Amino acid sequence: MPDEFARCPKVELHLHLEGAIPLDTLWLLLTEHGGDPDVTDPGRLAQRMQYTSFEHFLDIWWWMTGFVRRETDFELAAAAVAADLASQNIVYAEASFSPTDFERHGLTPQQIATAIRRGLDRVPDTQVVLNCDLVRNTGPERAATTLQAVLEVAGEADIRGITIGGSERDYPPALFEGVYQTARECGMRLTAHAGEEAGPSSVRDAIELLGVERIGHGVRVVEDHALLDRVISEAIPLEVCPTSNLRTGVVGSWEEHPIGTLLERGAYVTVSSDDPTFFHTSVADELRELAHRYNADPAQLTQRAIAASWMTEDEKIAKRDLVTQWWAGGHRRVG
Repeated sequence: MPDEFARCPKVELHLHLEGAIPLDTLWLLLTEHGGDPDVTDPGRLAQRMQYTSFEHFLDIWWWMTGFVRRETDFELAAAAVAADLASQNIVYAEASFSPTDFERHGLTPQQIATAIRRGLDRVPDTQVVLNCDLVRNTGPERAATTLQAVLEVAGEADIRGITIGGSERDYPPALFEGVYQTARECGMRLTAHAGEEAGPSSVRDAIELLGVERIGHGVRVVEDHALLDRVISEAIPLEVCPTSNLRTGVVGSWEEHPIGTLLERGAYVTVSSDDPTFFHTSVADELRELAHRYNADPAQLTQRAIAASWMTEDEKIAKRDLVTQWWAGGHRRVG
């Protein structure tokens, strides 16, 4: 029988929609678009998703984007992601999408965003809102162009925020200060990948230059004691994705992972799966591991994610009540 981690209502703040496409749907898209001679069945597709470094992961990501080419592909993929989230009892998720990774197929950000929303809306059993990943590797000018495009359909597609993924070292936060200022003025909520591939200075610059409300990953903040103290004292939410860090080689082992320090020090930790299909994990898996290793409370982690989310106040109240009632209904807090 599924345990409490599988059955409890969950919230996910750091989820790449393209990296959450279920394996069977990804296999269908791959075969429809000509396939790959080295990937002859779904098992080999799963094996392809093993990485030796963060750069290797990005290479496989780019390979995958070659098989999502049409608006109907995005609609199909988004519906499959939403159905998978609902099956996990993920009651709210913020899914980022990276439109510039797919423009080589002749699709505009507006087309991609609205196709994704059509697919998500097929599944009423979970709420998924969108963040646009402006993809830092395209540079600030392209990021600004992408932002303007998605702003045209932000209301229609329920795009509530932005982020920047990709190479922190080659494209640091300072390059995107103007883009983030524009996004803020237009009412977008702000997060950014930082402190994953690059060190704590990436986190500091995301806070001070970009004005982010949350940090995507952020685990390397532990390398700077003064910055860690600041992140804790200001209760800046961290979107921590432990298994992702292990799979991409950011961290060598669970024993080395900074999340133990972050939890012990009282940092504002939320937990997500990042790219669950790519990393062979789920929010339930992450919560289970943290409970067993660090006695972390899954209800508390979920309530923190709700508070740090882009939900409206009414949505937060409804989700808080749902989580509180579930854990108060005789369900065991597992640790």
